[in-house]
This record gives sequence, structure tokens and C-alpha cells, in this order.
Amino acid sequence: MASDHLVDFFNYLTIEKGLAINTITAYRADLERFFHYLSINKLRFDQITPDQLMGYLAWLRGMQNTEFEIGESSIARNVISLRGYYSYLASEHKLANPATNLKPPKIPKRLPKALSIDQVMSILNIAGDDLISVRDKAIIELLYSTGARVSELINLNTTDISTVGSAEGGITTVKLKGKGGKERVVPIGSYGVSALNGYLTRSRPTLSKLSSQKALFLNQRGGRLTRQTAWNVVARSAARAGMADLVTPHSMRHSFATHLLDGGADIRVVQELLGHSSVTTTQIYTLITIDRLRQSYASAHPRSK
Repeated sequence: MASDHLVDFFNYLTIEKGLAINTITAYRADLERFFHYLSINKLRFDQITPDQLMGYLAWLRGMQNTEFEIGESSIARNVISLRGYYSYLASEHKLANPATNLKPPKIPKRLPKALSIDQVMSILNIAGDDLISVRDKAIIELLYSTGARVSELINLNTTDISTVGSAEGGITTVKLKGKGGKERVVPIGSYGVSALNGYLTRSRPTLSKLSSQKALFLNQRGGRLTRQTAWNVVARSAARAGMADLVTPHSMRHSFATHLLDGGADIRVVQELLGHSSVTTTQIYTLITIDRLRQSYASAHPRSK
């Protein structure tokens, strides 16, 4: 049975492909959904046809506008998961591959949601002065100062922060581990350093008494923060600043990139700071800057219309 090889497949994705845990979790959910579809339709995985795979995609689309709604981007990822598993089985176990010509739907390019500088400042300045608020401010400052993903931030250890000397004084940096285990070193701005030092001297010593965690950011029980908790920190601050509907888990990262490009940063530098393997991924942020220029031109130039 093809499902018997799932464990080996996920090990392959982890060890040989170096995929992130979140990506592998998504693959697992996609394949479990597919096996559920096979079960309710009494179909066998090793006898599936290309036409039946197209029927599965139609079934996924039929879930739209229901409580289990699945969007086109998720359907595209389902296709990638299926193709990956069938390709693995064909290579490792000589199983026929009906997904060779299965193509994911084209997803319209969407601009990431970037906040304005004033909006970011409102979120950063809303934090209180108690120990947890000091921690929360450091989390948001670090996300905005470095462009780190939430998953990268929660995996930070205290040893990932370092200060090196330079002709202009000390430069504080953070070592981030991105997708596929790729590491990058990103400088932290002065406001981020100040917020981080406040957390390290005021909050973390109290929280760390509850455990021997080496994690940089700790919860109220002294353990490492989860992804959901870190995201809730940002969401709560945004809600208090009156921006609950505008903020997503990637808002600080998108804002970091957009504000750098607005300020004249080279796109290759932004690519390196974000940890993108291809500059094509980074170029989507230039669309935001171009769109803003177009709007300013249209509203200000007398012969723009």
C-alpha cells in the first residue's frame, strides 16, 4: 500500500530535501486529505488515473463556499504535494506516476500587505512597561528590524545574538535559520537593540528562572515561545493600535522589505536580508513601490490623466 511509504517520504523531505517543518506539515495534511478522498470514493492509490486526479481537484474546488473552504493557492499546493509523493514512489519503488502531467492552477500574483511607517510605529509604541510587555515589544521590534519570519524568531537562541566591532562602533547582529536550514546574519537597528537589551536585562532573567531554556524568547512558564504565541503577540498589539484587520503573520516582514526598497536599498541586499534564494521572489516588493509612485504621480501631476 502506497500509504505505507509516507514515513519514508517525510524523512526524505526532511533529510534530503531539507524542507521546513511547516512545509512538511502542509504536505502531510494534503496527502491525508487525498487518502480520505480515495477512501470515500473506494479508489486505490496505486491504480489512480490522470483523469481521476483531475476529479480530485474538482472535488477540492467543490469544497469552496463551505465551512471547509479551500482556496486556489491551497489547491496548487495539493498538486505539488501529490506530484512530489508520486515522483518519490516512482523513483524509489517503481510505482507508476499518474501525476506527471498534473499542473497546479496559476495563482494571480498578489501584493504582500505592507503597513505604512506610521502604522508600524503605532504598533511598536502601544506596548506597556510590565515584564511581558517588554518582551512583546522586543519581539515586534526584532521582526520589523530584521525582516525575520515568525518561525525564525521563535527558533532563536541567546547565542544567536552577537556584537562585532567596526570602525563606526559595535554592530549587533542576529543569526537566522531560514527555509531549508539556510543561515543568514542580519544586522539589528538601534531601536531593535534597545528593545532587545531591555528584554534581556528586565524580563528574561525572571522568566528563565522557571527553566534552563536556551531559547531567546520565553513564555510565562519559561519555555520557548510557539509560533502561535509569537503571532498572537503581534496581533494583540495591532488590535490595541486599532489595526486588527490589517495585520498578518508576515506584516512586519513585508513592511521591512517595502520600507527598505522605498528608502533606496538595493534589491540584492534586500534579497540577502530576507533570505530569498531567488531575486525573483524579492521583486514582488518592488511592485508595491511602483504602485505607490503611480498613485502619487496620478494625484499630483496636472497632466497625469
